[in-house]
Amino acid sequence: MALPTTEEQPALAAARLLPLIEAALARYVEFDDACPAPLAEAIRYALLAPGKRLRPQLVLMAAEASGGAIEDALPAACAVEMIHAYSLVHDDLPAMDDDDLRRGRPTCHKVFGEATAILVGDALQARAFEVLATDVKPAARAAQCCAVLGRAAGASALVGGQAADLNAESLENDPAELEAIHRRKTGALFVASLEL
Repeated sequence: MALPTTEEQPALAAARLLPLIEAALARYVEFDDACPAPLAEAIRYALLAPGKRLRPQLVLMAAEASGGAIEDALPAACAVEMIHAYSLVHDDLPAMDDDDLRRGRPTCHKVFGEATAILVGDALQARAFEVLATDVKPAARAAQCCAVLGRAAGASALVGGQAADLNAESLENDPAELEAIHRRKTGALFVASLEL
């Protein structure tokens, strides 16, 4: 049997990892009755939207490559996807990029309203850190994971990149500024995925 080509390898990894990621994400957004049903529905809409799940795949592949178990890395993989999903929900808001579509579907604020979309982002961010703190073992590793993800999602990385994006007059004239924004908004979560 021939080994998979370089082009086939990512598809094989996705075929193997995506079902695990999707199932775990769905489990993590099963809320009790204390969560209002419309909010729970909106959270699931945002997080479980069809996507490539590149960041969680990177977490799992890095864990496997370094001798770890995929099952042990699954909480971190889901947490980074929650941060990514929250950032997309907030990025789409009228005060940010004001997008109507995300991944071929109406954006969260178009379906559930702007206030609910803000709360969805807030809830996903909180849930990401809850998952790390609760399901990553041992506790010292969970704390390290919270620090890594918090740094990647914070003012000097993801949020800072969004702020710079909003303040940019014309990115077409400054490729260095555009690169810096992408490094913070996109690159920081990719790096964190590998670290997690």
